[in-house]
Amino acid sequence: MAVVTLGAHILDVLARPVQTLPSGQDTVVVDQIRVTAAGAAAGTAVALARLGNDVVSVGAIGDDDLGDLLVTIMTRHGVDVSGLVRRTAEQTAASILPIRPDGGRPSFHAPGANLTLTAGAVDPGLLQAAAAIHLGGPDVAFGLNDPALFAALEAARANGAFVTMDLLSTMPELVVAARSFLPHVDYLLPNEEQARLMTGEAGPGAAARALLAEGPKAVVVTLGGDGSLLVTGAGERHVPALEVDVVDTTGCGDAYCAGFVTALLRHRDLPEAARWGTAAAATVARGLGSDAGPADLDAVLGLLRRAPD
Repeated sequence: MAVVTLGAHILDVLARPVQTLPSGQDTVVVDQIRVTAAGAAAGTAVALARLGNDVVSVGAIGDDDLGDLLVTIMTRHGVDVSGLVRRTAEQTAASILPIRPDGGRPSFHAPGANLTLTAGAVDPGLLQAAAAIHLGGPDVAFGLNDPALFAALEAARANGAFVTMDLLSTMPELVVAARSFLPHVDYLLPNEEQARLMTGEAGPGAAARALLAEGPKAVVVTLGGDGSLLVTGAGERHVPALEVDVVDTTGCGDAYCAGFVTALLRHRDLPEAARWGTAAAATVARGLGSDAGPADLDAVLGLLRRAPD
């Protein structure tokens, strides 16, 4: 049984290090430029495949060169892309990210075909056969906010699948609308800003408890360099970040989700799943782009073994 990732698919073009943008016709020489599969569905799909999972990714991309390249990258990493639909009238979503020397990542973004994804593009049979379903960025693929998809998620859960969800944007109206998914989600993994915007609560603990009341079994709020906060009905647990030399934080949230899902599929408990997510994110932070670093399962678990207790 495979993991299905459903939602945002983006092609990232990254360059580092970029101190300032050049003016006029000037050229700045950088150390590295990469192109990667990104977005909360595509990036997580690649990370899941690198951790040894069978993955089918579902989303909408353009019938263009960007889409061809995105499919090539995902396929090379072992992701089944048969769930992608091609839109002739839309470009593939893409971002340009000039990565700062400190790892910061401002961006230029074209949302493209992600805005056209609807529940009608999702094969209910694919969800029914899944062991896990990851909703990656349904806040920006808002055509998924549909009772038909909710019914398909419930059927999959009744068949033994679990559903995870993370978000892509920090636009208040989009993240608030994504609350409609919560009764159909087992594990929600927003970052701190998204949790605050979804609830209006100032602190991550209060925000997580408010979100927990809407249906999930657990809420994991990622806190960047401060780790993550796992909140369940039984209480809260802080999971510290691992100390690594950070090059770029692009894709760390996707990697965290992939590590978390991988642990649950291997019957680990929630605190251990959060630790696997933390280690997966740390491996990605050490390189440029969402698929940086030696992020197979052995590398992730090795990083955990070397971490102080």
